[in-house]
Amino acid sequence: MDRLIYTAMSGMKSQMTAQAAIANNIANANTTGFRADRVNFDNLMVEGDGFDTRRPTTGDVVDMDRDPGAIEQTGRALDIAVGSDSWIAVQATDGSEAYTRRGDLSVAPSGLLQTGDGFPVMGSAGPITLPPYDALTIGEDGTISIRPLGSEPGTPPQVIDKIKLASAEGTDTVKGTDNLLHVRGGGVLPQDLGGQVVSGALEQSNVNLTQSLVDMIENQRSYQVQANLLREAKKMDEGGASLLRMPS
Repeated sequence: MDRLIYTAMSGMKSQMTAQAAIANNIANANTTGFRADRVNFDNLMVEGDGFDTRRPTTGDVVDMDRDPGAIEQTGRALDIAVGSDSWIAVQATDGSEAYTRRGDLSVAPSGLLQTGDGFPVMGSAGPITLPPYDALTIGEDGTISIRPLGSEPGTPPQVIDKIKLASAEGTDTVKGTDNLLHVRGGGVLPQDLGGQVVSGALEQSNVNLTQSLVDMIENQRSYQVQANLLREAKKMDEGGASLLRMPS
């Protein structure tokens, strides 16, 4: 009896993990540059006498969908969409270098260039800081040029820095809880010399909303199956107990 209960309970726990990941994907369907979480289900082998008949399951978020999202033109000078497989290097909250595809950039009052979710954008020598400017352009290779504030008309643009575009090819990377890409075990990705950005455009989330809703319904049905197994186990247990109570 305990085998059935244990297996059903581990299945319900895995389905709850999957449901949380699907709900997070749906919630971020409109988040710029978001990559959908992927849940992996697996069977665990429990070794030992009496345990070989048990097959608990696990469900964990192990990776993300790395397919690109659609690119949408915005015309805003600080919006960029990565047109290659590169990633925009940013500074994570712990000071390490991490990576994102979110290109809705803004300039903080201090002049710090940051992503829409507040992570400083990395340049050739750390986070990029911009002086006051009248006009700003971002080239295909990520080079940032400005026309200084109050400069005479016709003043040539000044190059400030170049956004670091990194390549994740051949490196073991993982998505963190901060929605940034990290090198598994630490470290930084090499610069992608061929990386390109599209200025005045944004990459949308790669969440397929229709498929996510279908996944949610299927996951709910699987959870219900596990719950039904628990109910059947309860009935079987109560039936056995009632037999023991029958008068001899």
